[in-house]
Amino acid sequence: MSATPQRHRRARRLTFAAIALTAGAGAMVAAALPAGAASGGGTGPGRTVDVQMLSFNDFHGTLEPPQGSSGNVTERQADGSTKAIPAGGVEYLATSLREARKGHEYSVTAAAGDIIGASPLLSGLFHDEPTVEAMNKIGLDVTSVGNHEFDEGKNELRRMAYGGCHPVDGCAENGGSYTGAEFKYLAANVTDEKTNRPMMSPTFIWKKGDVKIGFIGVTLEGTPDVVTADGVKGLKFGDEVETINKYADELNKQGVKSIVALIHEGGLPANGAYNYDCDAPGAGAGISGAIVDIAKNVDPKVDALVTGHTHQAYACNIPDPAGNPRMVTSAASYGRVFTDTTLTYDRQTKDIVRTPISAPKPVNKVVSRSQPKAADMTELIQRWTALAAPIANRPQGFISADIPGRGSEKFEKPLGDVIADAQLEALAPADKGGAQLAIMNPGGIRADLAYKAAGAEGDGVVTYGESYTVQPFTNMMNVVDLTGAQLITALQQQVSGTVNGPNPKILQISKGLTYTLDTTKSGADRIVVDSVKLNGAALDPAKTYRVAMNEFLAGGGDGFTILKEHKNKLVGASDLDCFNAYLANHSSQAAPLAPPAADRITVIQ
Repeated sequence: MSATPQRHRRARRLTFAAIALTAGAGAMVAAALPAGAASGGGTGPGRTVDVQMLSFNDFHGTLEPPQGSSGNVTERQADGSTKAIPAGGVEYLATSLREARKGHEYSVTAAAGDIIGASPLLSGLFHDEPTVEAMNKIGLDVTSVGNHEFDEGKNELRRMAYGGCHPVDGCAENGGSYTGAEFKYLAANVTDEKTNRPMMSPTFIWKKGDVKIGFIGVTLEGTPDVVTADGVKGLKFGDEVETINKYADELNKQGVKSIVALIHEGGLPANGAYNYDCDAPGAGAGISGAIVDIAKNVDPKVDALVTGHTHQAYACNIPDPAGNPRMVTSAASYGRVFTDTTLTYDRQTKDIVRTPISAPKPVNKVVSRSQPKAADMTELIQRWTALAAPIANRPQGFISADIPGRGSEKFEKPLGDVIADAQLEALAPADKGGAQLAIMNPGGIRADLAYKAAGAEGDGVVTYGESYTVQPFTNMMNVVDLTGAQLITALQQQVSGTVNGPNPKILQISKGLTYTLDTTKSGADRIVVDSVKLNGAALDPAKTYRVAMNEFLAGGGDGFTILKEHKNKLVGASDLDCFNAYLANHSSQAAPLAPPAADRITVIQ
């Protein structure tokens, strides 16, 4: 729910050449073995073989090319300038992966979670069955679960994996059936509270000939902080490092020495360009975030880490606990990028060989829209689009220009202001809750509102499909009592604590609420308390205010634990209904809605 937030050079190869980890000891082999080196002087297969690993993450059911700035990746140019490249769309992702596999006898495709969930209407309307079908067709072999795989709860996730019709809505296509995923879903650190058993398979062993590579899949331990309580009911989420190390030992005992961890947790590179060198000036120096500590503590038995969750693109060398180089990769989001990694498999040791010196990195590649579309993906999109059209094409309102949301890098997003205002307007009447202000979690804004038409509706027309893509969760709105002191604490929790201190989550706020954010300070001190005002008057710590927010925030999601202490809750309409009503009330073809100024939060830098 709060997944928070790039790629074109000629493919280079990660040879991982020269370390073979002995069973349990992690000792280094002294000499590198070139790929294809002969074993024992005889004829037949070489000592080593190159295995291509293609990977991606955070697809989020984005079958069609994402709109607005969310549909671009940033490329760093030789002169230091940047270039935006339109990217993504499953028609192009399928072509990219199929072209990349050509000439590779050994190729495996893996993902690091959030393949489904928080999806645009084309997939979300049908409980993401279209996306699973697409992933089956493009040859995905294995993925970890991500936090968004739990948006509709564990039973729905199991249905996604194993098949069967939805218990309420049935199967999406009349007379059809849903057979489930042909790829393997892994959830090693997700266990049933009662049995302590993993809710899904913890590992997967990919085999081709005499080559075996083991995969361990985990999601972030903090998944309950970023998913509604109903979505994770009855489940426990374990420590990522402890879980991976446990199953690495188990794979070793099964004779599997080559291991890749698929981790739905990620890092934050110092630069947003997909081709930024996060190893400058030293190994892993240009990346921060939760994945760094994880990578430094995952057992050396694990040869590579494919990561996600932060929607960033990187290919970094973060040394393992033995000090040996190990690549950690992520491929942005929405199918705009994929990572091409070459693992060199030693047939004698059955391990991936890694070099103690600087090695060519895996390559993040742009899923360019200038290449041909995959015909089977075009057919898939057309088929599901026809089913969705009666709902998706309904006009909801009009805009005069792009209104940036997910694609905005600013703390306060213009679309965040619109959504918060929509929630306040819907819930301000006394019989609807009497809201005096509204707050919105930034991760719940999943896209921009783009002026350019995606279909035949015409430029500036916002369709139901587009508004749904912005707010796909259909969270019910709550109006609650909070004191001024609690509200100030909530603002401070945006930039402090273990969840948001390292990676702030700035709430989007309704008109009338203003304050100053001082980024030169640290932790809770970044909120200038005496600047917090509602309609020009200082917020009174002792006074009670009626506050509108979605049920995710009201449950303390995204680290806003203070919000769980609310009182006198009234449940209102869904966030999407509030948004669509606002568009209808505040725009017309003759007077479209303009992007707001986004000037409610004063930022000191």
